[in-house]
Amino acid sequence: MPDSQPQPPGGATADTTALLLCGARLTDGRTVDVRLSGGNIEAVGTAGSLSPRSARVDLSGYLLLPAPAEPHAHGDTALTADSPGPVSYETEDVQRRVTEAALLQLGHGATALRSHVRIGDVHGLGPLEAVLQARRSLRGLADLTAVAVPRLLTGVAGADGLAMLRDAVKMGASVVGGCPDADPDPAGYAETVLEVAAEHGCPVDLHTHGDDPARLARLAAMAGGLRPGVVIGPCAGLARLPREVASRAADRLAAAGVTVVCVPQGGCGAIEHRGNAPVRLLRAAGVRVAAGSGALRDVSNPVGRGDPLEAAYLLASQGGMRARDAYGTVAGAARAAMGLSEVRVEAGFPAELLAVRGERISGVLSLAYSRIVIHRGRVVARTSAVREYCDSAAVVALELPRQGRPDLGP
Repeated sequence: MPDSQPQPPGGATADTTALLLCGARLTDGRTVDVRLSGGNIEAVGTAGSLSPRSARVDLSGYLLLPAPAEPHAHGDTALTADSPGPVSYETEDVQRRVTEAALLQLGHGATALRSHVRIGDVHGLGPLEAVLQARRSLRGLADLTAVAVPRLLTGVAGADGLAMLRDAVKMGASVVGGCPDADPDPAGYAETVLEVAAEHGCPVDLHTHGDDPARLARLAAMAGGLRPGVVIGPCAGLARLPREVASRAADRLAAAGVTVVCVPQGGCGAIEHRGNAPVRLLRAAGVRVAAGSGALRDVSNPVGRGDPLEAAYLLASQGGMRARDAYGTVAGAARAAMGLSEVRVEAGFPAELLAVRGERISGVLSLAYSRIVIHRGRVVARTSAVREYCDSAAVVALELPRQGRPDLGP
């Protein structure tokens, strides 16, 4: 990739929004300076070639990457696994959970998040209102979008759910979704969601186990012409079908342009639905595959971390993907699944970046301790880890990185 060229200064006054990232390593091995301005990457040049206009951040020893995005979060139920009693769905409690969960995931590097929110039943639209309030409070730190997830949409019982889904879109839910598998008429549920999405010009994001090839084929046939697009996941059941059956289903999804979001860190539903989608089979068929985190320390996954780099790590370590491709599922593919602009470390692209201490993506996925997160051209989160060793001949001889402390004896 050739160096991006700096933009002309265009004025004598300093740009107070500019930020210079110095000495960052790129995935192609180059060490560069990157200047950010106005929420975008303004220039990329060899290290030392760009003069700072205001602030600078030293990224020596860091690998600079497009920031990951989180396409499959559950902020309304996050952080409830250790709740001593019934989980509260009061608006202020849900807002606090959503905000805390989003900040945890931002610290991991996710500058954009899509949160699936259950609506209807006794809680009505309250959880959605809480998520929308959290979205407003997070503005400038991370971009949070809400997916409205009604329980039922068909038959007499589904009439209220359909009315509530339309109200949710009017309130500000920018994506319509749901769980067709939980409705007595899964195909009718999916068709209703697609109709509402077409009415309002919204994307669709559906939960499905993906273990019924006929249902997937019908969904693909209905979704083929819908824009801005259809996402399904986690689709762990697709991996349990005979390979030839799964391959035909993957071909239909690819032809329809349906994206699959897998959840390698654990399910977001019943224990019998755990597992992961057949990522390599789907990618071989031409399906765009993104990876999300799913449950974040709720009853479905009490130890969920919400870390995109862990999702990529699992795809590489257990799914046999190359490290670069695995990272792409939580970065480029995840952003595309969410309808976000592409990010590259080149001039003109959005300044949505993640710097991780390390030299290569494989090392970053293995030991991603220290991270610097950049959203809209400014540093919004830092995580710093210090590794210490006591004095010993081995440490001195190998010159291992450490920070000495007087209380560490031999």
